[in-house]
Amino acid sequence: MKTIVHVNQHRIKANKKHGTNEPVLTVKTYKTNDYAHEAIIRDSDGREVAKVVYRPNKPLPCGARCWIETCLEVEITKKEEQ
Repeated sequence: MKTIVHVNQHRIKANKKHGTNEPVLTVKTYKTNDYAHEAIIRDSDGREVAKVVYRPNKPLPCGARCWIETCLEVEITKKEEQ
């Protein structure tokens, strides 16, 4: 089943502006929309391979409040010119 994790940047900005902590991640399948602060991505054996994290009260040193963490190799592709 295909799953999409959507990061709602408007909610990130609203949380910062209003001092709230509403979930900014929407985990979407063909059946459901679930809202979360963290989404763990697991392989077919149930092992965690990546995590999408929203942590507004403890951002990264660069200021990021939402990011993806993984211990696996990440392949970088160049953006196509438009």
